[in-house]
Amino acid sequence: MIVPPPLEVLPAEKLGHVHFVGIGGAGLSGIARIMLARGISVTGSDAKDSRTLTALRALGAECWVGHDPAHVAEADTLVISTAVKETNVEVVEAQRLGLRLYSRAAALSAVMVDRRVVAISGAHGKTTTSSMIAVALQHCGADPSFAIGGNFNDTGTNAHDGTGDIFVVEADESDRAFLEYSPEVAVVTNVDPDHLDMYASREDYHDAFDQFVDRIVPGGYLVACLDDPGARALAERSRARGFDVRTYGEAPDADVRVDRVELKPLGSTFELVVQGRRQGTVDVHVAGKHHALNAAAAYAACLGVGFPSTEIREGLSSYTGTRRRFEFKGAANGIRVYDDYGHHPTEMLVNMHAARGAVGEGGRVVVAFRPLRHTRTKFFFKELGEALALADEVVVMDPTGDDPIPGVTGAMIVPHIPLPPERIVYETSWSAVPHHLFERARPGDLVLTLGAPDVALIGPEFLELVEASLPSSS
Repeated sequence: MIVPPPLEVLPAEKLGHVHFVGIGGAGLSGIARIMLARGISVTGSDAKDSRTLTALRALGAECWVGHDPAHVAEADTLVISTAVKETNVEVVEAQRLGLRLYSRAAALSAVMVDRRVVAISGAHGKTTTSSMIAVALQHCGADPSFAIGGNFNDTGTNAHDGTGDIFVVEADESDRAFLEYSPEVAVVTNVDPDHLDMYASREDYHDAFDQFVDRIVPGGYLVACLDDPGARALAERSRARGFDVRTYGEAPDADVRVDRVELKPLGSTFELVVQGRRQGTVDVHVAGKHHALNAAAAYAACLGVGFPSTEIREGLSSYTGTRRRFEFKGAANGIRVYDDYGHHPTEMLVNMHAARGAVGEGGRVVVAFRPLRHTRTKFFFKELGEALALADEVVVMDPTGDDPIPGVTGAMIVPHIPLPPERIVYETSWSAVPHHLFERARPGDLVLTLGAPDVALIGPEFLELVEASLPSSS
């Protein structure tokens, strides 16, 4: 459900009792956590119980499983997830009562009032870059607020209400939410068309990023990656329109240049060069060359808001990752299992390179891929298949995450995977996938579960199968 932005976004403290419809989601749960920290009365409902709801209850929220009109009886403001339909009984009741309706973006804007906003957008890398910025600022002695799309590995949280004046926010372009924020620093990691069910065309998608730049407050600036053609073009257009633009990347003309990258199985080391002057090295402890670029984006953003180079680099080197970003799930019988949220072809290809680099000599990469959204599968089924080229064995599942589209299944992807047919399985049963992985993986291999949220549960089930097959040590 798309909720029109309010004529005026009120500070969160003036919203009264706030009820979240879809409170268990990554976006709304973070906002709820921040409001609870500020002493605001919060309730919420979700379709199913979860660890997120348990954590919010511990912070003081009353959370229900299931939706009921009675849940909004005491509410003044309703915050509605984009996944919620307009026919939802709580939404219908709130409209009948004349309650204030806020989208996720409007609610985020409400908690960012009077803060210096650092907003990170782009088709890929938003969560990791946002997390790196928050960690680096903390290491510099700041206490930023943040709301991101994934949980930190070390703290298990996706949001924090800091005492400082900086607010780091993951600015999602999928539903044009990023056009409701007013950042001092706008970071764009890439402009790679996605969500074409929301945007009329690729040109419309690119235009939205120009509008995002227009939201930068006076005295603010854009940070953009020169290695990505879309972000480079955005930087050039923005600079021509008079905006302050700071660039990063391996490109020789980048303001913050990534140099001498040394890839490791589960990370990288690289040197930062700023305006031709070498600043020192950064050790990144998450796999894949793309994370060196994310760290450079974080460095450029933090440097621009006034923090010293050495402390920023030290903070970036202390970053340990976020969940579902090449997250290690366990190992058994010499087989390691990782999980990643990558669901766009570009993200998937990056993940495959990271997996290939991490598997080691003689090992193979075995992938279980669950497409996220039928609409994305409809538009990108060919590219989704091609992105799996570096795998040795692939299990493809049906898409999930939105309403089914007749004829749109995982089977559309299979013909475009450039592997022999015997190394590809199309499986419609979720519960059968761990068994397929068990039949195909062998010691020394790396198993990667990739895509929609529920595919993350397959890795632990696969590990249980492997452990159960091993001879008893007794």
